Amino acid sequence: MIWLAVAAGGALGAVARFGVAACVGPCPPATFPWSTLFVNVVGCFAIGLLLAFAEGARFGDQARAFLVTGLIGSFTTFSTFGFESIALFERGRVGLALVYVVGSIIVGFGALLAGRALVG
Repeated sequence: MIWLAVAAGGALGAVARFGVAACVGPCPPATFPWSTLFVNVVGCFAIGLLLAFAEGARFGDQARAFLVTGLIGSFTTFSTFGFESIALFERGRVGLALVYVVGSIIVGFGALLAGRALVG
């Protein structure tokens, strides 16, 4: 049932993301990606709010899977990256958090460039 909760939340989150992009309009490569920034900020706020609420309210596994992994996770994966980074900092794992943040950005960009190079 958790798989179905993730799938249902994921479907709604993906539609919400598409809706935001449709409302803001297309972002040509040379312009600022306003819709992506909006989605990332809203997603980070939402995951922080939901996870803080979940700790006190004791969300069930299915509710958490639907809301956090499915809905917010498909709306923006940046929110998960942000949450995991902050969690490492809060647990005193500053070095590991910095490796995660810097590594994700550098290795992620490198992987993007490698993928593009393979095609073009």
